[in-house]
Amino acid sequence: MLLLSSCLGTYNEGEYYFQQQEYEKAVSMFSNALFINVTDVRALHMRARSYEELEDFALAKKDYEAILKLDPKYAQAHAGIGKLFWKMGDFRNSEIYLLKAAQHDPEDFEIIFLLGRAMIKNRRFKQADEFFQIAKQLEPEDARVYYYQGMARSQIGDLLGAAGSFNMSLKYDPDNLSARYNRGICRMMVGHSSWAVEDFDHVLKIKPDHIEALARRGNAKINANDPSGCQDLQEAANKGSWYAKMWLERCG
Repeated sequence: MLLLSSCLGTYNEGEYYFQQQEYEKAVSMFSNALFINVTDVRALHMRARSYEELEDFALAKKDYEAILKLDPKYAQAHAGIGKLFWKMGDFRNSEIYLLKAAQHDPEDFEIIFLLGRAMIKNRRFKQADEFFQIAKQLEPEDARVYYYQGMARSQIGDLLGAAGSFNMSLKYDPDNLSARYNRGICRMMVGHSSWAVEDFDHVLKIKPDHIEALARRGNAKINANDPSGCQDLQEAANKGSWYAKMWLERCG
């Protein structure tokens, strides 16, 4: 009973230090708990998280692997390794481990969401779209899901679907300029040039030096029979936009 109380005490102290972002002290407390009980999965998990925050990825991975030896179905350990690979820029292995995590816990939003993002990095856009669809069901008001689903859909040629996704992203996060800019591109490509101009206007109002928004606004204006589009294209071309230079011939 005394050992159990001691173990719980050091674990709780570790959690306290982790929440206070004192990760080295947290590691020390979780290590003490593991000295008493080497198979304490919770302590291994939290020590791995502490190592991760300290950017000691090798030791974090070692702890996650120790968890999987004790419990091969522990989803958060698979996810933890997947996140480590993500931080190291190894998106292929990140996807592999996140997929394993999703198989063991298909209702964990962060796992599904990050898996979709890893698939985008690996140019598996159709599969990413499918996982973002699942993520939307888990967290229907998370603007990030709609944004990345829009990016995936634009890559597979579903421009109307992408515009709809960006629209939903802006519903929950109206300050996302990237979503508004990309919605403008999709709107222009499906023939809604006047709406596209509105999106590019908004981006340029917030960020006047966004040369590509200026260039695309110019093209959209020309599509909408607004001759001032040529001024936008010329200005953007003068500032180095290859897109603007490519379309300047429309003003010939």
